[in-house]
Amino acid sequence: MARHLLLGIATVLGLWPGVGLAGDLTPREIYEGSSPAVVMIIGYSHSGQQGSGGTGSIIQQDGLVLTNAHVVIEEHTGKPYPRLTIYLKPDRVTGDRKVDLSRSGKARVVAFSQPLDLALLKLDGLPGPFPVLELDDSDRAEIGDRVVAIGHPEQGGLWTLTTGTISAEFENFNATQGKAVFQTETGLNRGNSGGPLLDTNGRMIGVNTAIARVAPDGLPITSISFSLKSNVAKQWLRDQGVSAREALAHSNTPELDKSADRSLLLPRGHTTQPGNSLAAPTIASPSPPPEVTAQTVPSPRPYNLDRLISERNRAEADLEDMIKEMRGKLGGR
Repeated sequence: MARHLLLGIATVLGLWPGVGLAGDLTPREIYEGSSPAVVMIIGYSHSGQQGSGGTGSIIQQDGLVLTNAHVVIEEHTGKPYPRLTIYLKPDRVTGDRKVDLSRSGKARVVAFSQPLDLALLKLDGLPGPFPVLELDDSDRAEIGDRVVAIGHPEQGGLWTLTTGTISAEFENFNATQGKAVFQTETGLNRGNSGGPLLDTNGRMIGVNTAIARVAPDGLPITSISFSLKSNVAKQWLRDQGVSAREALAHSNTPELDKSADRSLLLPRGHTTQPGNSLAAPTIASPSPPPEVTAQTVPSPRPYNLDRLISERNRAEADLEDMIKEMRGKLGGR
């Protein structure tokens, strides 16, 4: 009787939300330890009228950031947005946009792969070292394991924590060779793109990439989200000559020819033309395997992404005008 009672208690503790097994961190502990290395990213055109927003993870102390390609690559041109801004997490998220987004710096795309939906950014203009999220071995994770996501979902707060479990796994997702993903029922929405999927040790086992919300016949879908496995990201980083434990060695490397998977290494200062990349990936068909398609939908956010893009663009334009004016005065001496 006593033995059965103990087993029942152990089972409850193992399954009850927020209560971990021995050695597991609570969601609060994971958030406190991991969220400082999570950033907000916005990319926008020269005009400031078009842009995209998402989440990223700092993977090196010098400011190397991993995110989704669709967050920073303009949809129609297939090139990076000419202007990229990264926002660092405040000590405490208050809900006041001016306070929460007070620490920011410019960023540039170092490399990207559209088939894998991965991009590597370099944060410039802010002093390091920065907090880092460790890319763990995703092969250790299994269906039923608890996971945590951190990001900036639309109609939600900045640096939002959501919890869930791994529901399924897919190999060669979207018919892309080597693209392995986790399916989870963790609450993800647009704005979470590019953010970390964390295990109960607070280590990154995935990059949140896509969601399924509406079936082809219009039937609503819930609790179907997809995260690229960390081992795929680590292999891609190695292919670029970069790892999460090594200094960035290729930031000034000339642009390479496109490889078979359209993975690029870009030179410093690379720019592109204005465009619109507010499209959000959705799942057109759940089996086999699901396909991600672009769908442009109005995306209201409490922090108003469109206003952020416009204000950031206006601030940069004012700064550029001031620099030009100062240069003109100095040149007239």
